Amino acid sequence: MTTKRVVVVPYDAVWTRGFERIASELRPALGDLAMAIEHVGSTSVKGLSAKPIIDIDVVIEDASRLDAAIAALAAVGYRHEGDLGVPGREAFKYEGKDHLPRHHLYVCPRDSAELRWHLAFRDYLRAHPEAAREYGRVKAAGAALYPEDIEGYIAHKGPFIERIYREAGI
Repeated sequence: MTTKRVVVVPYDAVWTRGFERIASELRPALGDLAMAIEHVGSTSVKGLSAKPIIDIDVVIEDASRLDAAIAALAAVGYRHEGDLGVPGREAFKYEGKDHLPRHHLYVCPRDSAELRWHLAFRDYLRAHPEAAREYGRVKAAGAALYPEDIEGYIAHKGPFIERIYREAGI
């Protein structure tokens, strides 16, 4: 799923329930392939404004389990897109999931740097509400400046994200 228009909205508690609905569909499909199914990204942080798209990382033991995860996800309507230039994070696209909230689905080996960054960033913002509020302001400003330019929006957020990575010790 590609973001065409950058829209940041206030936090909505429905995102947590949406994640649970998606995860409850993924769990039986993946079985013991999934060590964890993590709600990451801005929708996972209470009070944080976000693009209303739920980010999910399925954690697998290691890359040797990836082919099995790809097959399991294909059986329930997800198509593997590769790493899309981000090593350690395999992306999946879907169609026909109108019964679920919009989401981005990734599969990451448990030792993936990308997974570590996702979890550390989420956990830092959950533990530091003022940083989460500041990030919400940065995101809203970025969406106002770059409503049709996802790359510009991402670049706008970059300095804040890098600062949080440093503060979180990653």
